[in-house]
Amino acid sequence: MIQKIANFISTRRFSNFILAVILINAIVLGLQTSKELMASAGPLLNLIDQICLGIFTFEIFLKLIVHRHRFFLGGWNNFDFVIVGISLVPGAGGLSVLRAMRIMRVLRVISVAPSLRRVVEGFIKALPGMVSVFVLMALIFYIAGVMATKLFADTFPQWFGTLGESLYSLFQIMTLESWSMGIVRPVMEVHPYAWAFFLPFIMITTFAVVNLVVGLIVTSMEGENEVEENEATDAYRDEVMAKLDALTAKVEAMSLKNRG
Repeated sequence: MIQKIANFISTRRFSNFILAVILINAIVLGLQTSKELMASAGPLLNLIDQICLGIFTFEIFLKLIVHRHRFFLGGWNNFDFVIVGISLVPGAGGLSVLRAMRIMRVLRVISVAPSLRRVVEGFIKALPGMVSVFVLMALIFYIAGVMATKLFADTFPQWFGTLGESLYSLFQIMTLESWSMGIVRPVMEVHPYAWAFFLPFIMITTFAVVNLVVGLIVTSMEGENEVEENEATDAYRDEVMAKLDALTAKVEAMSLKNRG
């Protein structure tokens, strides 16, 4: 019985069904934000939402039957369990904020879709390398923030009056959001050589350090794809070898039978 359930939940048809339910539930949760739709079709939308939640809960139940305590050894299983568990908590009183968190069920698309799962796994594996980059960026920001505060605090206190304001302004400059006309050009009207500070800062942070982070993520994702391709190749090789062994055994059995 358990083996039949395991075979059932591991099929592509079942995965596609769960993916379809997730997408339908996401649409319903979006429609529930409309007061007009809730006034006219609220009971129907709530019913569909509860049916989707019931399907998710039943899926978790089946996986627990099959895997038992091993279910919690899988990171994606724990992810699904937490997401569905949050949806089951009554959204009343002080827990009413949890009603808004029901939309997190859409995140289950990540655990169902292999391509999205590879992206997330690649990002997570890139985090250790990204920590060093973030530390480097923090040092650059701190140095630049102190310099900007000492250089421009008196003339532009709204942007560089304190270290915190300087760091926020430098972050805005790094993102290239209104950095030229909004901040740098007004500063240059009072400090003509301010470009000698801002341009190197942009070159280092925006074009060097940020692209380094992107490169780490891309490299990690390529590594994940390579590992998955190698696993698929190994699985195919093992399958072929098993068939060859079975064929060889059958030929040997026929040969022995003919000799006898």
